[in-house]
Amino acid sequence: RVPLKNTASVSIEDPKTLRIAPWDKNQIKDIEKAINSANLGLSVATDDLGIRVIFPQLTTETRQNLVKVLKEKLEEQRIIVRRERERIWDDIQKKEKEGKLTEDEKFRAKEELQKIIDETNKNLEAVFEKKQKEVMG
Repeated sequence: RVPLKNTASVSIEDPKTLRIAPWDKNQIKDIEKAINSANLGLSVATDDLGIRVIFPQLTTETRQNLVKVLKEKLEEQRIIVRRERERIWDDIQKKEKEGKLTEDEKFRAKEELQKIIDETNKNLEAVFEKKQKEVMG
């Protein structure tokens, strides 16, 4: 998976339409497939210039579906943060067993790690809340 901005230029045709112009025309089908598989309720049309992505009128149902996608993305990020916390905690415990950290240093590191995790989760939640308000209007 390569970010779209690394493979194409994206421009706004009108308030409800994006134009995606891949630098390599052979990627048009792959980009179209990726957009459709994201299940965002977008219409995709291809032409000689590339891909047109048409956004539907935002109904209450569409907005609720977008919030649902936002919640899924938030949970994915929380899982990533949780896994990273576990990896770092395992590393801290390993260093203590190897004698590279004292028990006090281990617990200070654990407290610092938890502060960072709490702050990260708080920031993720703030971004979600902001985006949810934007979507729900």
